[in-house]
Amino acid sequence: MVVEPAASIGVALRIVLGVVAGVVATLGMDVAMARLPEGETPPTVAAGVLTEQAPDTAPGRLASAVHYVAGGATGPLFVTLLFLVEGLLGGVSAASYLLTTLLLFGLMVAFFVGVVLPRPGLARQRVSAIGRDWALSAAAYLLVLVPLVWIGSAAL
Repeated sequence: MVVEPAASIGVALRIVLGVVAGVVATLGMDVAMARLPEGETPPTVAAGVLTEQAPDTAPGRLASAVHYVAGGATGPLFVTLLFLVEGLLGGVSAASYLLTTLLLFGLMVAFFVGVVLPRPGLARQRVSAIGRDWALSAAAYLLVLVPLVWIGSAAL
């Protein structure tokens, strides 16, 4: 299979669009996180896991860096998953965006709740609250990301 140069440029531009949209979506996610009781905890949990410290003592700068790097990297992950789903469904469609959004939401929540969150040994009630607030924050992220990718992709 030979990929036309124009097609590969389009793919690259959509990946770059994913990065930019991911960073913007992370800023949107910050608004949601600030309004939730445990909304700002997930970045400190991630930083705590990386440094083997309790979330409350994890470095704040590292938590912020992890948050923005993960948010920026999730944008191109969405675009990559979208390429795969578009290939399976036969092209760009509302269904491909919806299916990709649901898939990524599931991956975001499952990874954080199933892999990252259990590590620090937090109280069960707090784990539930953090997991719930993470799911709401991930939904807010996708509410910003998906339209940006959709509109940006259509403009390319």
